[in-house]
Amino acid sequence: MSKLKVSILSAENPIFDGAADVVSASSEMGEIGVYPNHAPLLARLRPGQVRLQTEGQEDQHFFVSGGIIEVKPDGVTVLADTVLRGTDLDEAKAAEAKKRAEESLQSKLSEQDEAAALARLAEAAAQLHMIEEIRKLRR
Repeated sequence: MSKLKVSILSAENPIFDGAADVVSASSEMGEIGVYPNHAPLLARLRPGQVRLQTEGQEDQHFFVSGGIIEVKPDGVTVLADTVLRGTDLDEAKAAEAKKRAEESLQSKLSEQDEAAALARLAEAAAQLHMIEEIRKLRR
């Protein structure tokens, strides 16, 4: 089976550059599964997981804060402001961020502040969901 060339880049630096058999991601239109020779695609990502599967290797999990996925027949590029390896996620920090965002939403906020709080809440909730998914996979 041919492989996909995969590049995952944050605003600060490259996070991953390698190969995978399958790339899964959470787009704004729903879940995307990309295999070699996939039709070209450009989609916005929502906060969540990018998962790389390679036969004979443990899956690799990355959290993205949102961003863009570009799919070409021979490769995938993920561009995001924030990218964390699944192993680097901190459940306590994510839970605290979620709590703070929920608390700030209880206050009277401007539309802009409310949108920012909702974005922080979505990101923290996505991190917690990803942590739980990884935990389930490893059982």
